[in-house]
Amino acid sequence: MKKLIEMTVGEMFDATVSKFPHKQAVKYIEMDFDKTYLQLSHEVDTFSKSLLALGFKKGDHIAVWATNYPEWIVLLLATAKIGVILVTVNTSYKTAEFKYVMNQSESKGLFICDGLKDIDCEQTIYALCPEMEVQEAGKLDLKELPFLKTVVSFDNKYDGMFYWKEIRKFAREISNEEYQKAKDQVGMHDVVNMQYTSGTTGFPKGVMLTHYNIVNNGKSIGDSMNFDENDRLCIPVPFFHCFGLVLAIMACLTHGTTMIPLLYYTPMKTMHAIHYEKCTAVHGVPTMFIAMLEHRDFSRYRFTSLRTGIMAGSPCPEAVMKKVVEKMNMKDITIAYGQTELSPVCTQTVITDSLEKRVQTVGRALPFIETKIVDTETGNEVAVNQPGEFCARGYNVMKGYFNMEKETANAIDADGWLHTGDIATVDEEGYYRITGRLKDMIIRGGENIYPKEIEEFIYTYEKVQDVQVVGMKSEKYGEEVAAFVIAKKDQELTAEEIKHYIRENMARHKVPKQVNIVDSFPMTASGKIQKYILREMADNK
Repeated sequence: MKKLIEMTVGEMFDATVSKFPHKQAVKYIEMDFDKTYLQLSHEVDTFSKSLLALGFKKGDHIAVWATNYPEWIVLLLATAKIGVILVTVNTSYKTAEFKYVMNQSESKGLFICDGLKDIDCEQTIYALCPEMEVQEAGKLDLKELPFLKTVVSFDNKYDGMFYWKEIRKFAREISNEEYQKAKDQVGMHDVVNMQYTSGTTGFPKGVMLTHYNIVNNGKSIGDSMNFDENDRLCIPVPFFHCFGLVLAIMACLTHGTTMIPLLYYTPMKTMHAIHYEKCTAVHGVPTMFIAMLEHRDFSRYRFTSLRTGIMAGSPCPEAVMKKVVEKMNMKDITIAYGQTELSPVCTQTVITDSLEKRVQTVGRALPFIETKIVDTETGNEVAVNQPGEFCARGYNVMKGYFNMEKETANAIDADGWLHTGDIATVDEEGYYRITGRLKDMIIRGGENIYPKEIEEFIYTYEKVQDVQVVGMKSEKYGEEVAAFVIAKKDQELTAEEIKHYIRENMARHKVPKQVNIVDSFPMTASGKIQKYILREMADNK
């Protein structure tokens, strides 16, 4: 990327539509939705007008609580065009979490789908606000959700709600001149999206991202994969998370790439989409790739069309990365690192990097982003190959946390550097390695232990499918190492076996005090492993 893009999301989308009007923009294999860029643009314009007719205006907040519906993409672009801020709600949230986000975000509108695995959106809302069933759609007055005035269901007509298909007709109430006036008010430095941090610790915080943030980050991400209009990206990661919204949707929209989204991830659906839609790229967290590689039907599918994609969201095991390259034909796969507050990517490998760099590092800083590693005590920049806290500064730094000035000031220092809380090193060529989080670092009797080092070693044991290492409380040492290990299918694995393997190959203080053989890890809906729950499990055992 030679220079930053000075456009809103809507302007960028219109530019792509003008360039590739008849190119397939998005196709669903589970629903009847297959649109060219021009057809998608018509949908977006219709629903932008519908939102204006419903009374939404620049600066209003609309929440979306749904899996990867096609309407989700339309809503994202429709809100962006008229300056409405889209609040993305984690699909795993239960009633208390949902209520918190709706009220903290001051969302005036809510768009939902019928079912989210074990969560029924309509019943959750009716249980929380029973008075809604007898109120007029668009004129809600709810005790528990005082900011919420309008609810729209993507699937059906319900009491107190509008149905997505019926609000289409409201577009006729808005003239082209009125629509253009609304679009003209939107600026590239306005907030376009609010994403709530996963909430693995403390209350979730609403990260305010601007048009400038996500348009340029999406462009850089797509550039790193060498995306163009001939690529087809399979999207099994959730839209509500930056992985889906920026690394997938924005990376595609800035390059004219075709999107093949899945309503939600399953290994079988993902492999099916790759095979039958001839996808050239796929995104996922490591556990998603592991599940496909280990699937009993893996050999039935062909991955010859695949070329690239991104593995991110949690540390990428070297052994898994090599299998993905060899068995899934993803010779140009990239690794990305960042966090929601950074829009979200700040470093990424590129397809011309050696396999060694792509399996052992998270790449170099993306264009127009400054990065550094600082000593956590002094704040001074550390030497090459020395661990410290990873910091970033540039166009991609969030505008702040919504209504949380103190937390914003704690995250972004006076010089504009965002402090990630991640421990990293950088080599002579500028490639970064993430070795853990400040709070994940284990200090055993004064010895600093980085979980990732032990995790990478345990992955090399032939019976191990997946592993997570955390710190556990110890009266003697302050902290000790605890490991949680998932065995490969049909493999018998014992805790002592793992301890012996580490004891024979690593320093004594790195041998886990506790090894737990488990079937799965506690995870957020976006695929992040909840290490704090693993720590609690280890402490309470």
